[in-house]
Amino acid sequence: MTDRLGRADLHIHTLASDGTAGVLDILDHVEANLELDVIAIADHERIDAAVAARAIALDRGLRFEVVVGEEITTLGGHLLGLWLETRVRPFRSLRSTIAAIHDQGGLAIPAHPLVPYPLCAQGFVLRRLLADEPRFRPDAIEAFNPTTLGRPWHGRVVQFAEEHGLATVGNSDAHSLEAIGSGHTTFLGRTGDELRAAILARTTHHHGTFHGTTAQLGTFREQLRKYGRDARANLGGRIRGDGTGRDLGYPVELVEPVDRSARR
Repeated sequence: MTDRLGRADLHIHTLASDGTAGVLDILDHVEANLELDVIAIADHERIDAAVAARAIALDRGLRFEVVVGEEITTLGGHLLGLWLETRVRPFRSLRSTIAAIHDQGGLAIPAHPLVPYPLCAQGFVLRRLLADEPRFRPDAIEAFNPTTLGRPWHGRVVQFAEEHGLATVGNSDAHSLEAIGSGHTTFLGRTGDELRAAILARTTHHHGTFHGTTAQLGTFREQLRKYGRDARANLGGRIRGDGTGRDLGYPVELVEPVDRSARR
């Protein structure tokens, strides 16, 4: 028996998408400051930084586990794919994207759902999927998200999960170091495998603290500065022919050597 439940934050962004901190900074911050046992890097439309983070954490023997995730833009809203090995193509239906995640052995969790905004999965879509075959059903729902999108609709999401017997997770949707862990999931165990089993068994619990009204303004300012740097990185990568096509301030040479060793 463990002396406490395991804790996980499965929705963290890096410089590879719209986050403001790099992989190494995130790993160092979690190791030194947070009581988390599992984290997931879930950048928009890419997994290279997440693969790098997983390999670095294993190589360093860090006390927490890194899950490879991706926040995928679908025609039905943003979707977290977790325990991925290959990138999931965006801009398809929510149904087919969930199937693509399941086909590679991952779990699919709608991010900041039910908010009346195009990037959020709506209730009528989720109800239809929950009545479908298992391959097309979400595995859980992000019941706690501390951001502006999550706060007003939190109670509604919790009620929806209870009505439909969905597992709930809490995540930070962190775009800065300071936000990591502001939302988290508890589960019986400490490992990624135990967390995955708890999600499938619907025994997880969500927790967190909502951001203050102006708490995210500093992050927005950092993102604006970052987007200026990203534009130069994207242009430079295209001109030199050595970029990923979507560098976003995260040079490919920092990822690929670790990525290759992770696949050995």
